[in-house]
Amino acid sequence: MKKTADRIRYGTAAFVKPQTIGSPDPASLFAEALSHHQAGRLSHAEAIYQRILAAQPKHFDSAHLLGVVYLQTGRQQQALRYFDAALKANPRNAAAINNRGIALQELGRLDAALESFERAVGLRPDYAEAHCNRGNILKALGRFEPALASYDRALQLRPDYADAYSNRAHALCELGRFAEALASADRALALRPHFPEAHSNRANALHKLGRFDEALASHDRALALQPDNPESYSNRGTTLHELSRHDDAVASFDRALALRPDLAAAHCNRGNALQELRRFDDALGSYDRAISLKPDFAEALSNRGNALSELHRFEEALASFDRATSLRPNFADAHFNAALCRMLIGDLEGGLAQYEWRWGIDHLKDKRRDFPRPQWNGSDPIAGKTILLHAEQGFGDTIQFCRYVPHVAARGARVILEVPPPLQSLMRSLRGAAQIVAGGEPLPDFDLHCPLLSLPLAFATRLATIPGDTPYLFAAEDRSRAWRDRLGGRRGARIGLVWAGDPRKRLPNANRIDRQRSIEFDHLAPIIETAGCAFYSLQKGGASVAQLRNSSLRHRVIDWTDDLHDFAETAALIGNLDLIIAVDTAVAHLAGALGKPLWLLNRYNTCWRWLLDRSDSPWYPTARLFRQDQSRTWDRVIASAAQALGDYVGAANES
Repeated sequence: MKKTADRIRYGTAAFVKPQTIGSPDPASLFAEALSHHQAGRLSHAEAIYQRILAAQPKHFDSAHLLGVVYLQTGRQQQALRYFDAALKANPRNAAAINNRGIALQELGRLDAALESFERAVGLRPDYAEAHCNRGNILKALGRFEPALASYDRALQLRPDYADAYSNRAHALCELGRFAEALASADRALALRPHFPEAHSNRANALHKLGRFDEALASHDRALALQPDNPESYSNRGTTLHELSRHDDAVASFDRALALRPDLAAAHCNRGNALQELRRFDDALGSYDRAISLKPDFAEALSNRGNALSELHRFEEALASFDRATSLRPNFADAHFNAALCRMLIGDLEGGLAQYEWRWGIDHLKDKRRDFPRPQWNGSDPIAGKTILLHAEQGFGDTIQFCRYVPHVAARGARVILEVPPPLQSLMRSLRGAAQIVAGGEPLPDFDLHCPLLSLPLAFATRLATIPGDTPYLFAAEDRSRAWRDRLGGRRGARIGLVWAGDPRKRLPNANRIDRQRSIEFDHLAPIIETAGCAFYSLQKGGASVAQLRNSSLRHRVIDWTDDLHDFAETAALIGNLDLIIAVDTAVAHLAGALGKPLWLLNRYNTCWRWLLDRSDSPWYPTARLFRQDQSRTWDRVIASAAQALGDYVGAANES
């Protein structure tokens, strides 16, 4: 989501002691203008300043304050002209130079504005407002560290400066220092409780900290104080999006756009919410509008590519991703999205290379391992060396890509494999690893390392060269025997079931993907009612297990999942079953890696590894895929699987 900028608070314009005017009662004339100005009667003040300047064109105070009137009424170009006229009369007046900088900033002339503010603080080092305004310019230029230093200097000079605390909070957010940003916004609000910009910046910090309910409350407080702020409505929509309140998010974006139709960020974020509502054509319209307003809007181009990919318009999607990366070559999200699209359509050569950009996206940055040893890229000889291969993402990814371990060992390397603790026991059955280490345990010495999902690139994998031999993982004989004894005599075909994923995974779009790949247990009724089968739950996770236990079909499914303490135990149970029917989860990968017949109930916007329009998988030869159509509903998928299961049982009975 692209964040909109906060509303900047400037230092107030300075009113100065009047000069003498060579006219009858000049002091009272200027005093009258100043009184009108301070009372907000700007048109009256403007007329009198103009009258004074008609008599004395070089009168500093009138030229300066007439510029302030124009600044206050949105006539920045005229304001700049009068500030320049005033500075000809008094070129060292820091207040006029500061106000000139404000006019330049509002005209978008940021470098010139910065020069003015720096000149102002050079003339008056104790000018807190000019230091704060200098910080605003530096922040607008993306120079967040120097901006922060300017705000800190302003606060040294004026510790009760609420505007500086608020703008400082925004700079800290940009620097990723979200807890400090929250503290700075809170300090601004302690000084000025009814400060809408500070409430908005507080909301943004809370959003970045993942405290979305609190962020929403702060957005609502900001809007109660300033109900005509389109940026606040847009940012509120982003928070509602994170709370999965997508209809409300669209309404908030629509309110922002009613106030400011040219707010490109709101159009872009509206598109994101519409995607969650599966309104992909409408989302495209929002992205296109954002791009028409801001042709270099790389985030909108990348998100547009995602919508096109959802619509299976892959060539157009890739063109949109490529446009985003041409505008911003280091835009990791666009590279990552393009990689997924390329691999989905079978272009492993281009996709695997671009997939290395995954380390730059927010959800995977903290999973990158910075070892003092180099990463192996497949080209360097490794015979006689020790290499650490380490898991990086989910359990299913680890199960799928550990298949490369024997191939690394075949090159003469000593392989250390680091995996999540629930997989450690299972991985002892994998050929090629000299040592299996659980994540969090001390690592032995090694010469090289490689993340598991970089191994396909290291081996230059193509569709025709996927190492698809299975099984490559095996259940322990003692555990298998125990489950065989527990299962007892046969009561028909033994079918394992998994109907939901893990919504807690911290991976890109994890919650959205989980909603799309998971099925409510009762929707499996046509499968579960198939005669001649005994069904066994392999489903872990409290909410999903509760669906089974609260279902009228619960008597049809045996649930021993409380005894499945790790994947080795699950493998032993699977080894005693005939067929696994599962959605796209780690258990599906486990069944495939064990060489067990797997029927995958697959969503329309499938993961890249399942490719397109195939009922088989080059990764798992024993897999059969049942895919959603464009309706993105499960009814046809489940009906097809139920029909196939009936045929399966019938064939087994005939044999």
